[in-house]
Amino acid sequence: MTVQEVLDRAGVGRSTFYLHFRDKDDLLLSQLEKFLETMSTALSDRKEKSHRVVPVAEMFEHIGNQKKLYRTLADSGHLNDFFDLAQGYFARGIEQRLTESNRLSKLPQRESGARASALAGSMLSLLRWWLDRGAKESPRAMDELFHRMVWNGLQATPDRSDR
Repeated sequence: MTVQEVLDRAGVGRSTFYLHFRDKDDLLLSQLEKFLETMSTALSDRKEKSHRVVPVAEMFEHIGNQKKLYRTLADSGHLNDFFDLAQGYFARGIEQRLTESNRLSKLPQRESGARASALAGSMLSLLRWWLDRGAKESPRAMDELFHRMVWNGLQATPDRSDR
């Protein structure tokens, strides 16, 4: 798609477009950022009382329905840009949810950011795995799997029976 096609579809002039965006890639990344902001804060924004730290089912369902965009991002070399952006957004969102949860009150505060970043990376790795395998499992099943991994891996003290 060309900038001119974007301008024609949006009904805006070239100068208006360039007032807001450097190029069409900048437009794409800004839209991806809006999506990531919405997804990464959705649970806190709606004050969901579950122990979910990220809306995996909703996000996987949405992205699963956008396979063409995923392939386009991969083919254009922007997929890593998306995942880099997503890492930061989801780390912040997960840290907020962990703070809101009383389940981890005994963990040192300094670990919160590190754990949130690791969980965000795990969730994004799970997303890639799911998409690369053809999204065979349901988004709900992936949500349940991810959150089992979250809470089993975040125990303040390891359960001795697991060793």
